[in-house]
Amino acid sequence: MSNRTVRHLTAVRADDGPSAAELDEIEEEMELVLAEVELLDAQIAVLDRAPSVLDARRLRRAERRVLAARRTVANLAPSWEVGA
Repeated sequence: MSNRTVRHLTAVRADDGPSAAELDEIEEEMELVLAEVELLDAQIAVLDRAPSVLDARRLRRAERRVLAARRTVANLAPSWEVGA
């Protein structure tokens, strides 16, 4: 019995993956994504215990950051998308 590894390769087409416009949109929303991750981290930290004063402050700060990032993303939306 031979000790060979068989790999299946597929060709990558130029249209696979996100377009440049989609990457730009992702980058515009990255601040919101990072803020939501920070909030999630703060929430996970207090799952199994009562929040301390510092935990409560961290949660409030993370919530404010998410709200600010959502406002920024909403203000970037083209006018025809608002209300859709």
